[in-house]
Order: sequence, then C-alpha cells, then structure tokens
Amino acid sequence: MNKSPRIAVIGAGISGLSCSKNLYDNAFDIFVYDKSRGPAGRMSTRRGDGWQCDHGAQYFTARDPGFRAEVARWQAAGVADVWPMRLAVFNEGDGQRSETRLERFVGVPRMTAPARFLAAPLQLTAQTTITRLERMPAGWQMTSAEHGQLPGHFDAVLLAVPAPQAVPLLEAVAPDLAAIAAGAVMRGSWALMLRYDAPVALSFDAAFVNSGPLRWVARDNSKPGRGTQETWLLHASAEWSEAHIEETPETVAAALLQAFGRLGAPAPQAWSAHRWRYADTDSALDAGCAWNAGLRIGLCGDWLNGGKVEGAWLSGQALAQQVAQSFGAA
Repeated sequence: MNKSPRIAVIGAGISGLSCSKNLYDNAFDIFVYDKSRGPAGRMSTRRGDGWQCDHGAQYFTARDPGFRAEVARWQAAGVADVWPMRLAVFNEGDGQRSETRLERFVGVPRMTAPARFLAAPLQLTAQTTITRLERMPAGWQMTSAEHGQLPGHFDAVLLAVPAPQAVPLLEAVAPDLAAIAAGAVMRGSWALMLRYDAPVALSFDAAFVNSGPLRWVARDNSKPGRGTQETWLLHASAEWSEAHIEETPETVAAALLQAFGRLGAPAPQAWSAHRWRYADTDSALDAGCAWNAGLRIGLCGDWLNGGKVEGAWLSGQALAQQVAQSFGAA
C-alpha cells in the first residue's frame, strides 16, 4: 500500500468492530458509522436509576483458538469474565434439571464493555443511519438520514448490519451481495427486563425454557461486576416472538410474566420491554463473510457465520483478511 486506504464500516456491533480493529491495526484509515448512540449492537445493556440489565446477547462462548485468545485479551483488560452461573433447563413435562457446565463469558461491568474496548481507538460516528451508497470514479460516496451526503470518498465500504438492513443498500450497487443478504431469514425477539426490591428465591441464576413463550431467563445481577440490585431478563422464543412481534409491550409482558411465574418467580416491582426486530438467523449461513473485490464492498456479521458473538467476531476477522489481501496489505 502506498497510502492508507479509507475504509467505511457501517455497523458497530462485534463483527463490524472486529473487522475495523483488525484493519486499523494494519494501518488502514477506518471510519465506523452506526445508527445507535454507541457501539455494541446486540451486546447491549439497558441502564436506569440504580439498575442495569443486559437485554441482548446474554453471554458468549469461545471455542475457536483465535477468539479464545481475543477473549483472554478482554479478560486481561478487565472488560470480560467467566459467568459462574447456576444453570437449569426446563423441558415440557420433564421438570427442572441442571445442565453440564460450559464456560460462558460476559462483558464486565456490562455486556457492552468488550465492544467499547474494541471501539476505543477507532473513529466512530454514532447516530448516523446510512441510507444510500454510490460508486463514484473517486470511490464510494455515502448518504445518511441525519446528515445528508457525507464528506469525502471511501476506497471500500463494509456492511456489518443485519441482513434485511443490508439489502436496500446493496440492491442498486452490488446485486450479488444483495442476493446473499436476501437469502438470510432473520427473526425477532422480545426481551423483558424485571426489577425487584429483594432477591428472588429461585434455585437457579439462568435457565433455558423449552416450552411456552419463554426461551431464556437470567438473574442479571449474578453476572460478575454487577451491582446488588435484583434484576432479571426474560427472552421469548424466536417462534413466539415472531408470532407476536407487533403486539403491545403490555400484552407481551403479561404473557412472559405468567410463564416466569410458572417457574416460581414472583411479580416484579417494575418491568421494561424491548423488541429486537432482528435478533437471530433461522439457519445462519456459514459463508464467513462476503467480499466483492472488483467493487470493493463487503459483508460481515453473525448471520453469515453460524450466529452468536464468536461467529460475529470471526466473520469480521475473515472480511478484514479479504480486504487486506485486495489492497496488498496481507
């Protein structure tokens, strides 16, 4: 490379930040844009007066050697740790059983911490929704809903957003990538955050629920680095969420609280609901990433690499490698 290529990355979730940090470390000039108020994507935490609750990704595992090494770096930096939970599984008509121990990690002091750690050296522009991409002789031009046409041109554009959000950006400029994104079926998920004035007397800190509307429940304050405020998170199953995706928060809360009550939980003092419109992928793809070297535009995300936080990070790494090779930096 004679000069540092200017790369635009759309999306500051784990895949986008993984890709961005890799390229940044290899002397690329990186500009990250996200429509939210800050980085993390679905590794999100809701915060209120004296309480917090991870309402997106609940934990992550690390099987790939490269990702295990990355998680070790996060642990050394104090932004991740192992969650030593008491885990139960509830199957219909089968009662409660404990699950075999599996090492599960969380961000510390909240799930957003690893993303903020990755984003720290990057140039991140938040609350910027990219609505249009144009391939010009000088490079890629981008337009946002909030600021109109962004200044300057980019040598490459990388999309790290849910597949349905990528499709309209790609249809006119990279139909091959648009077709890949259109082939991914993403599903929604309702999340319910509960607050209690006293500890809830249940024999588990987290549980998989394999019947009814619930799929996952967790005592958020049992995670390392959290405070003492008793806070629980309920995730509805993808199937139930999709069937009730347009329901009111009140209707959703009533159904999920009733299901949680059947597990022995009392009514909370307060609750907050959040609808994730694109929470996971029905049969996530295993492409790793997608890169059009001729146009210098690419895709990464958990939906391209088996789902989950680990898949997102690895997808970002794979795309960064493809980009570096195209620019002769690998």
